[in-house]
Amino acid sequence: MQFLVIGRDGSDTQAIDRRLAVRQAHIELGDRMRAQGKMLFGVSILDDADKMIGSMLVCDFESRSELDEWLLIEPYVTGAVWKDIQVQPCKVGPSFLG
Repeated sequence: MQFLVIGRDGSDTQAIDRRLAVRQAHIELGDRMRAQGKMLFGVSILDDADKMIGSMLVCDFESRSELDEWLLIEPYVTGAVWKDIQVQPCKVGPSFLG
């Protein structure tokens, strides 16, 4: 089952520091998930000044509960980067699948 995940960073002055502190761990986990076929696509969300303020991911998990298990170890969650997380089931079009 595919999911659209939108994580919005906190808006406090330390938000970017928290993001940068765990960014490498987030990328490494994403690379492992991509290799397992669980992470299909991801982008940083930017503000008008090109500052990272969130993330958008398209993931493929067996169930919503499996996605929730990933969120428990996701560095942007454990590192208090994402303050608002939206999850929506989605379906990636055939033109975009490997």
